[in-house]
Amino acid sequence: MKILVPIKRVPDPYGRVRLTPGGHVDETDIKWVINPFDEIALEEAIRLREAGHDIEILAVAIGTTAWEEQLRTALAMGADRALLIQQEAPADPGRISHYLAAIARQEQPQIILMGKQAIDDDCNQTGQRLAALLQIPQATFASRIELTPDGTCARVTREVDTGRETIEVTLPAVITADLRLNEPRYVALPAIIKARSKPLLRIDAAQLQIPPTAPVTTLRLETPPPRRAGRRVGSVDELITALREEARVI
Repeated sequence: MKILVPIKRVPDPYGRVRLTPGGHVDETDIKWVINPFDEIALEEAIRLREAGHDIEILAVAIGTTAWEEQLRTALAMGADRALLIQQEAPADPGRISHYLAAIARQEQPQIILMGKQAIDDDCNQTGQRLAALLQIPQATFASRIELTPDGTCARVTREVDTGRETIEVTLPAVITADLRLNEPRYVALPAIIKARSKPLLRIDAAQLQIPPTAPVTTLRLETPPPRRAGRRVGSVDELITALREEARVI
């Protein structure tokens, strides 16, 4: 069995992100990491292999050569191979899903296991678009994944608005990881050194010859407005009046 795990490079969620006067992320001294949801997806692929399944794990990223650092981290965690689709311009979910679909058709993975969304844009679109392009089943927001003994199906527990639901999908399928699926492992130095000898292939995005898509362009980013100072109210009636007339939430 082969599992394809897409990887996105994002700013460290524990770091402070500043904006330039032009409304773009100030990349000075910023630390870049694997998107946390993608890291969870990769961890789950490794755990499925450790559970006794014969699995090859391929990590895929779409970006510049700077993204190789995150792919090397994926290899250190336990991925067997890595692939960088080189593209200079930022890609929106539509183009990313087309790139991943092209790679999936070449690699023929039984599972595409990816984060439910990226923390930098929170689009939550790529997994669903990818499943539609490949015309295969999907199971989003997974908090538990179990493979059937014959490896033909996956039983997925999903986080939904009303709680949890469990569905079974026939493989190949796209599965997107939720936060509660697992806690990724710490990568030790020996694993990082060993990852240097693992294969990391680079291909130009133009080689995939994907069809033109309507691009989504980010014009500028803005910080949220400062919150007003809180105040103490003297009664329940005053609270209700403030919520109705000032906050306008009731």
